[in-house]
Amino acid sequence: MNILVTGGAGFIGANFVKYMLGHYDYTIVNLDLLTYAGHLSNLKDVESDQRHHFIQGDITDQALVEDILLKYDIDAVINFAAESHVDRSIENPNIFLKTNVLGTQILLEAARRHWKTAHGDTYSQSYQQGKKFIQISTDEVYGTLGKDGYFTEKTCLAPNSPYSASKASADMLVRSYFKTYGLPVNITRCSNNYGPLQHPEKLIPLMIHNALRDQELPVYGDGKQVRDWLYVDDHCRAIDAVLHKGVVGEVYNIGGHNEKENIYIVKQILAHLIKDQKLIKHVEDRLGHDFRYAIDHTKITRELNWRPGYTFEEGLRKTIDWYLTNDDWLRRVLSGHNDNAEKELFVKEIQEK
Repeated sequence: MNILVTGGAGFIGANFVKYMLGHYDYTIVNLDLLTYAGHLSNLKDVESDQRHHFIQGDITDQALVEDILLKYDIDAVINFAAESHVDRSIENPNIFLKTNVLGTQILLEAARRHWKTAHGDTYSQSYQQGKKFIQISTDEVYGTLGKDGYFTEKTCLAPNSPYSASKASADMLVRSYFKTYGLPVNITRCSNNYGPLQHPEKLIPLMIHNALRDQELPVYGDGKQVRDWLYVDDHCRAIDAVLHKGVVGEVYNIGGHNEKENIYIVKQILAHLIKDQKLIKHVEDRLGHDFRYAIDHTKITRELNWRPGYTFEEGLRKTIDWYLTNDDWLRRVLSGHNDNAEKELFVKEIQEK
C-alpha cells in the first residue's frame, strides 16, 4: 500500500509514520510544510528508511498534491495537516481557514480525480478498490459539554473557536465528497493527544518544560476545565484500525477514557518532577474556552475492536520520561531551530535513497 500522510513531521503525524513503518511494509509519502509545529528531527528515526519519502510542501498547492498522487500511485490519504492551536486561531483565523478548509478540499479533489474508475471518455462515480481518505479531526468540533454526558458520532457539531470551526468545516467537506461523489472516506475525531514529540505550546509539554526550569506554570482560569486524554500510540493504533477495517463513510470517535481537570494534570507533573506547586500561576481564561470534552468511543470499540491501552497515569509517566531524556529536542523546538540548511540536507538524503 502507498500512503500519503500529510503533516507527517508534526506531533501525531510523525508518531503515526513511525508506527506504520514499524508494523507494515508500506510506502509512506510524507508531505509537510515544516511550519513551527513540524520538525525534521521528529523523523530522524526513519530518515534512512527506503519506504519513507519526505516532501516539503503545502497541501494547498494543488499541482504538487496531484503530482504526488500520480507519481506514487497513492492508495490512501491520511490528512493530519492542520493548524491546531486554539490560541493562535483566535489571534489569526485566516491561516486556519486556508490550511484546514481549503487544503482539505484540494486533497479531496485530487483523490477524487486520481481514484475514479475510467469508462471510455467519461468517468463513473465508482472508485478503485482499496482506496481510502481519512480526515483526522477533533472532538472540539462538537463544542462543549456540561458536567455530564459524552460526545458520540451523532452529536451535533457546534464549534466554539475559529480552530474548531475550521475543522468542522473540513469535516463537512469530507462528508460532502462521500455523499456527492461516493469518495471512500472516514472521519476520526479524537480527544486531546499527548506523548513524545508534542510541541511545547500544548499543555503537558509546556508544563514539563517550565517546571524543569522552575518557571511559572500558567493555568487558564481556575484550571477546572476537563479534557479526555489519549496517548498518541493509542491514537495511531486507532487510525490503523480505521484504515484497514473502517466502514466507508463512517465517523469514528477516538477517546482515551481519561477525563482529567487541567489543574490535576499540572499538579501531577509537578509531583512527578518533585517541584513546588507555588510555580502554578492562574491567568486570565481563554476567550470562548470550552468547559468539558468527553468522548464515547463505544462505536470504534464495538465495530473495529479498538480500545485504549494506556491509563493516563502510565501515559503521563512515559511522556515526562521522554521529555526528560530529550531536552535538546525541546530546546531546539522552542528556539525555532528548523533552519533551511537542515531542511536541504534532510531532503537531499531522502532523495538520494
